[in-house]
This record gives sequence, C-alpha cells and structure tokens, in this order.
Amino acid sequence: MTEFDGRMQELLLVWTTGPMLSIALTLAAFMAANWLFAKVGRPLWMPPVLMAAVILAGAVAASLAVVYAVGIAWLMGAPLSILASLAPKSVTAPIAMGIAEQLGGSVALTLGGLLITGVLASVFVDWGAKWMKISDDRMVGFALGLNGHAIGTARAFEISPTAGAFASLGMGLTGVFTALFLPFVFPF
Repeated sequence: MTEFDGRMQELLLVWTTGPMLSIALTLAAFMAANWLFAKVGRPLWMPPVLMAAVILAGAVAASLAVVYAVGIAWLMGAPLSILASLAPKSVTAPIAMGIAEQLGGSVALTLGGLLITGVLASVFVDWGAKWMKISDDRMVGFALGLNGHAIGTARAFEISPTAGAFASLGMGLTGVFTALFLPFVFPF
C-alpha cells in the first residue's frame, strides 16, 4: 500500500466514523437549496430549509438503496461484478445502465434488479403505507420515486397527481445523486 492509499483510507475513516460527513452533506444541501431558491424567484412556499431536507432525504434514501443491495449480496459472497450490477438498481434504466457499465457490472443483471425493485415497490406500497400509517400522497409518491424509479412513478400517478409529482421528484433526485456519487464511492 502506498502512502497516498494509507492517507486516503485514514481520511475515509475520519469522514465515515464521525459527524463530519453528515455536517458536510447538510451544509452542501443547504447551499444548493439557497442557490436554487434564488434561481426560482424566492417563492415563499419553497424555503431553502425545506428544499435542503428534500435533497438530504433523497441522498440518504439513494445511499440506503445501494448499501442494502450491495451489502446483502456481499454477505452472500457475490463477486465484484455482481455487486457492481446491483449497486445502481434503484435508479431509472438509462442512468442505471450507464453506471453499471462504468462500474464493470452486467447491464442485463442491472435491468433485472431494476425491474424487480420497481415492481416490488409498486406492489407493496399500499401495504407499507398502511402498516406505517402514512396517508400523505406526497410521502407515498416520494418513496415510490426513490425506490421504485419509473415503475414506482407510474404507480404513484395512479394514486394521485400529487403522488406522481413527488415520485418524479424522488426519482430525479435519486438518479442525479446516484450518477454523481456512486462511481466515486463504489471502489471503497
């Protein structure tokens, strides 16, 4: 191991074991929200704090989708090519295909995981919302967009236009976050 690799591992350890990563993500989300707030004309109904919370929720959910899929496969002894194929399974197909190719995974396996994820999210959304006592179409739609990508978004529009709009937002945030950060984080 080179001195650079050792320092990178040390830096990664500091960022992931303490509050530094959470603080950095929160500040970055708030700065992005302030910029967006100014760009859209400072509407009172969309304060930067709310936008930052939505950005962070999308980032945490997208991260969890990758972590649980890759984590379960890794615990089962899957090779790196399978892990690379499953990592982008919760984003829409065009983005997932590009990420899978970039990580060295199988596009066919990625699309299979994508299909299963979208269908399962759509099938179990009613049961899950009822079990967690969630009746707000915005929350249900956002969750469908984050987890079920295009299939989940289509299902959200069946629930209501509001759920569909929030599913579109969730799917878009997940796609952007995953496309930007997964290729950098996956090697670790």
